[in-house]
Amino acid sequence: MKIGPAPIAKQTLHDQVASQVRDLIIEGYLEPGSRIDETELVEKLGVSRTPFREALRTLAAEGLVVIRPSKGSVVRKLSADDVRSMLEVLAEIERLGGVLACERASAAEVSELLDIHNRMMKHYEERDRLPYYKLNQLFHTRLAELSQNPTLVEVQSNIQARLKRIRFIGNQKPTDWDDAVADHREMATALELRDGKRLGDIMALHLKRTWDRVRDSI
Repeated sequence: MKIGPAPIAKQTLHDQVASQVRDLIIEGYLEPGSRIDETELVEKLGVSRTPFREALRTLAAEGLVVIRPSKGSVVRKLSADDVRSMLEVLAEIERLGGVLACERASAAEVSELLDIHNRMMKHYEERDRLPYYKLNQLFHTRLAELSQNPTLVEVQSNIQARLKRIRFIGNQKPTDWDDAVADHREMATALELRDGKRLGDIMALHLKRTWDRVRDSI
């Protein structure tokens, strides 16, 4: 197994370990369905077993890892039906989130979200996919939060966490990434105009297009 992360400086912070392992899953170093080699990763990341196991519990709660007592942990593998059904639900959740955010967000909150969008575009122009992806996830998370609907936030967060790897591979092809960015630019325009219906519609369409981009990679 080829591993590319740098050792972690602060070994006591399990969230840093979780971040590193999460990136390995998202980028495909740890493949769906594969067993997580605890001994190898503990050595490569330069941490002890305690924060590593705490990190695995965090990732299990996110739906990225399955912990099997006495058998070790594996990277969760989603079926095509799993992915399609989650994207269908997420599309409608984010449609509503867009409508509510335009109604309820303050000017400062909208400005913050547009700043995230602008930072995403900078990484896109530099073709730096992982930082772009992380800001993309933050954009969707913050927009859901601006709905001021705790139930919506909870459901959106749960599904988004389980689809992290899937959303990342959706931008593997340059043309797919270009199309996704075009969607995000339209989102930013709708947000600036406080056009909730337009924002909700493009967010829902964006998620439906994600299925078209990833269906052959699952």
